[in-house]
Amino acid sequence: MAYRITLIPGDGIGPEVVTATQDVVSAAGVAVDWEVHHAGIEVAKLTGSPLPLPVIDAVRKNRVALKGPVTTPIGGGFRSVNVTLRQTLDLYANVRPIRSLPNVEPRFDVDMVIVRENTEGLYAGLELMILPGVAQSIKLTTERSSTRIAEFAFRYAKQHGRSKVTIVHKANIMKLSDGLALDCARRVAVRHPEVHLGEMIVDAAAMTMVRDPNKLGVLVTENLYGDILSDLGAGLVGGLGIVPGANIGDEAAVFEAVHGSAPDIAGKGYANPTALVQSAVMMLRHLGEHEAGDRIERALTEVYRSGQVRTRDLGGTASTGDFTRALCAAIERPRAEA
Repeated sequence: MAYRITLIPGDGIGPEVVTATQDVVSAAGVAVDWEVHHAGIEVAKLTGSPLPLPVIDAVRKNRVALKGPVTTPIGGGFRSVNVTLRQTLDLYANVRPIRSLPNVEPRFDVDMVIVRENTEGLYAGLELMILPGVAQSIKLTTERSSTRIAEFAFRYAKQHGRSKVTIVHKANIMKLSDGLALDCARRVAVRHPEVHLGEMIVDAAAMTMVRDPNKLGVLVTENLYGDILSDLGAGLVGGLGIVPGANIGDEAAVFEAVHGSAPDIAGKGYANPTALVQSAVMMLRHLGEHEAGDRIERALTEVYRSGQVRTRDLGGTASTGDFTRALCAAIERPRAEA
């Protein structure tokens, strides 16, 4: 029986990388009934909202969604679709595995995971003008959210055979907000004695990621720090074009590319679908389709190791279609040879 999954193509290069990822999932032998819903700039022009309620309802109903990138205006305009989706559906854990692929510069040997609290912190959107020319943004930290994100990180570490969780904070300066998050992580760690808890101030964590990223294990942190460190991690393994992401809650999960919508190259066939393909691998494993996820991951490693088909962002000339066909062929090859 086919899985029913909400599909949000997004805008810019979103529809291109989404189509490529659908082809890859099909090549892996997983039957999916894609329920397509649209969000983003063009939808906002037509409906007045970049994230219409039917999109949210579809994710809530199907419990799993695959999402392409959506443009967020800088400064003015509408609120981030990503943030709104996460907060509305309480997708409190953002998970970004940072893993090196063969023949991708810079050639660090990285294998770490960043778990980011998704619903509060400075991204809670609590801002006001307190005086003319004086804006204030309130950082929201609660015991409930700090505890459950730490619990998620420790469970993830145990499920994936990792022996260390590092809580990243700035409790030396923000003694109440970050101090609360740190205390919650320490209390959670007591319940998971088989996993070691490390503690690191955020600026030191950034330096450690550049020098010895695997030392951190599963890194857990609040919203803004996690956002910044996730992009730093992506830079260590070749860029946002190859790093996957998932937003997971108790009732639903949205798997998405973490890069932008790149409207300047939309429709040109230049986009690298690797980030969304790897997000789909996370989605398949979330659904229990571990064999299919492993098959895609092995094929992706094979394509990168050969170095013969590379998209423009990684110094090659292959189109989105060229890369997708090479990846699908690598996925199907083991079955053809069996």
